[in-house]
Amino acid sequence: MTQDLIGYSKLTQNALRSVVRDALKLSVNGLPGDHHFYISFKTRAKGVSVASYLVEKYPDEMTIVLQLQYEDLEVSDDKFAVSLQFGGVPQRIVIPYSAITRFYDPYARFALPFDVVDDLSGEDEEPEIDTLEAEVEETIATPKNGDVVSLDAFRRKK
Repeated sequence: MTQDLIGYSKLTQNALRSVVRDALKLSVNGLPGDHHFYISFKTRAKGVSVASYLVEKYPDEMTIVLQLQYEDLEVSDDKFAVSLQFGGVPQRIVIPYSAITRFYDPYARFALPFDVVDDLSGEDEEPEIDTLEAEVEETIATPKNGDVVSLDAFRRKK
């Protein structure tokens, strides 16, 4: 197996997290139409700021809903902050995008699951070879002496 020295897993996770960031930026002055967001996150992840009684109630993961009753949504490049009511008590929550485990917009039927690890490089994971790469390796391995290899074997199928 080859090693991913570029860190495609981390690049992919960061790109998908930018989708969440951009959707939140579009919602700073209110959600457009009937869009609303369910955002799940690790309550004990680095950079998360949540009231201690909420962390006790949700020691691993918590889901917030941004729909009608949220205030002061602030979106930055690496995190967002929002004020929500919990039992009638306003609480300010700060969530780094790296702590998000799921993002879901039921109106658009759009969902993103995320890996939450300190380092998203995937070095501990066994790299997966996608179907196209496996087909290319198989095609390269099977030619016999004197055979002509067709370039069509290396093109993506539409």
